[in-house]
Amino acid sequence: MTKPIVLQCNHLAKSFHDGELDTKVLTDVNLTVSKGDRLAIVGSSGSGKSTLLHLLGGLDEPTSGNVEIHGQDINSLSVNALSKLRNQSLGFVYQFHHLLPEFSAVENVAIPLIIGGMEPKQAEQQAEDLLKKVGLGHRLIHKPSELSGGERQRAALARALITKPDCLLADEPTGNLDHRTASAIFDLILELNESLGTALVIVTHDVNLAAQMDTVLTLIDGKLSKET
Repeated sequence: MTKPIVLQCNHLAKSFHDGELDTKVLTDVNLTVSKGDRLAIVGSSGSGKSTLLHLLGGLDEPTSGNVEIHGQDINSLSVNALSKLRNQSLGFVYQFHHLLPEFSAVENVAIPLIIGGMEPKQAEQQAEDLLKKVGLGHRLIHKPSELSGGERQRAALARALITKPDCLLADEPTGNLDHRTASAIFDLILELNESLGTALVIVTHDVNLAAQMDTVLTLIDGKLSKET
């Protein structure tokens, strides 16, 4: 049975302009991500991996080409429509957690649900349940400054997954963690991929992490190529 396509980009290109200088980062990127897919994107520093992830997530606009989420061209949507679609369909995890410092762990994780229209009390109950699953049941009311690096990243992962997104976009999600914590975080990502059917698109320098994906794509000279 054919798996439904969650995320797709066609002939995606991105250039940055600085005065008369025109730097091409991505030239002709085509990618299809279906439900439950697990793929890694690797490449040298400066090859455009993070830029690609930002374009796929609608956080930046391409110079040419298009990105579709569930068949909808995201660059044709209004700001509000794009925000709603992104909130429902995508989860984001970054190398740096980007948790809001003034809120507790449970409040940080509940925010996407509240933005989506859920009552705060119900949202915080769901956030509490998920934080317990990621081993932070004893850290619910702690603020990011009171959490360790690994705990902050677990909270960030919970926040990314609280809406049960169809696709998780992760940019070096274990880059700042020690080996043991990184392994635990990654095992958690794989477990949630299997239990929820969440597709994974992970940018990483970690060869061992990439090897556990179903597909490894390399970004070279602005284009994606599949490793053989």
